[in-house]
Amino acid sequence: MRARPSVTIPTSESQSEVAAFMHGICGPGTRRIDTHAASIFLTADRVWKLKQAVRFGYLDFTTQHRRKAALEAEFALNRRTAPTLYIAVHPIARDSEGKLSIGGEGRPIDWVLEMRRFADDALLSEQAEAGNLDAAVLMRLAERLQQFHQQAQIVTWMDAAASFKKVIEDNAASMAAVADILGVKETGLLASGHQSLCDRLQGLLQARGREGRVRQGHGDLHLGNIAMIDGEPTPFDCLEFSEALAQVDVLYDLSFLLMDLWHKRLQHGANIVLNHYLDHSAIDEAGIELLPLFLSVRAAIRAHVLAAQSLRCGRNLQIAEQARGYLTFARTLLDPVQPRLIAIGGLSGSGKSTLARHIGHLLGRAPGARILRSDVIRKQLAGMAPEAHLPRKHYSAAASRQVYLRLNELAGDTIRQGSAVIVDAVFADEGERAAAESLAHAAGVAFDGIWLTAEESQRTARIQSRAPDASDADAEVARTQSRYDIGMLGGWQQISAGGSIDEAVASAVGALRLPTTGTDSEPSSSVAEEQ
Repeated sequence: MRARPSVTIPTSESQSEVAAFMHGICGPGTRRIDTHAASIFLTADRVWKLKQAVRFGYLDFTTQHRRKAALEAEFALNRRTAPTLYIAVHPIARDSEGKLSIGGEGRPIDWVLEMRRFADDALLSEQAEAGNLDAAVLMRLAERLQQFHQQAQIVTWMDAAASFKKVIEDNAASMAAVADILGVKETGLLASGHQSLCDRLQGLLQARGREGRVRQGHGDLHLGNIAMIDGEPTPFDCLEFSEALAQVDVLYDLSFLLMDLWHKRLQHGANIVLNHYLDHSAIDEAGIELLPLFLSVRAAIRAHVLAAQSLRCGRNLQIAEQARGYLTFARTLLDPVQPRLIAIGGLSGSGKSTLARHIGHLLGRAPGARILRSDVIRKQLAGMAPEAHLPRKHYSAAASRQVYLRLNELAGDTIRQGSAVIVDAVFADEGERAAAESLAHAAGVAFDGIWLTAEESQRTARIQSRAPDASDADAEVARTQSRYDIGMLGGWQQISAGGSIDEAVASAVGALRLPTTGTDSEPSSSVAEEQ
């Protein structure tokens, strides 16, 4: 948003009375949380939310009619992702005797949103802080977000490039307004970097809009706005006060989550979310080049919001330091990183996908390498979801040739977009391995081939213990592959996958000369790895 003076309207007598009324009916033990624009009352099983009578440059809740409209929008928009969490919007009415009630007879003097309360530790931000963010939850979250975006209203009227350019301009103005906290030179350099990259990517932004990738999204998709509800990762508390600010490219919507995970040193989790999302949304492969800009803008927004909060809190030094940290982070997200191509081969059950998922965040720029799995590509070519089971006809020699051609095509396109790539496939044929290496050389990037080895009994056991996955391989496939003539591996480095995944990862990190400092550990997992 453009920097404009913010105004806090003195709390009216009716709002003071309403707040006291809410405390009264909620009873002892009620917890109250005040944000910049709302008062929230938490009871044992309910959350009651009032909008405060405030006005900022980007919202105006100074009349009860505007507060009602905002609550109704919040209710309707959040029911898209959390229908069981949002219950109703109620009037707070005054009867003829002057008494207040929720939904009772009389004249409404304010409005309140009723929500179901969830456990305090249900927030993914809390689970991340405790080190309990499950890899399976992140994959399920990626699927749910892709489904949400696919069903969200397409914004057809918007000039996508001009709209995002305005986001950058407004963001620059907001940073300039708090430059005494963030630094004049630093904010100017970041704003200039955003503008330059936006200009270069204007055509891609525009194309994404034409393809229907600008939609009515969530708008505020960070870990603090996602909770485990009834066993599902559930986004809530979307941006409701400005329709325009939530009408964004779906990858920009997703980028708030990716940025939040990366900044919290959960780089592995960010890479899992990105790859699982793209596995379910092939159309968004062409938007990967936008991610550095999208992530950096999201981080810059956090920087100026925190800087403004620091000023409101009397130049709070701790908050100011957090703000400057986000600004530095936003700048580093724009730094170019040379792409590279890594191919991971091996017979079914040798642990290719598991290894790829463990090292993806160590490669390239944030949020890590694009992992292209032959199993997923095969399903996409058949018009099926990654976890769907394919008939055997899709595994013919001709079908497999199409899979490897598509893998190489996607890998080349992704490298041209500036991203590192891991190709995960059996690569049993020397020609398939040579084609991957030739692709890297043609693109002018470094190539490494990894070949995983494991005994047939181990591979079979892993296949039989798999959770639902994109691979359709079974024990019979594992036994058949044992008879393959792999041929000469050439420069491919062999790594034993017969031990633990940690041992295989350590060997691969050493062989590929990957960084290990400053990265997060693997998210915990409640499901069997795709060995």
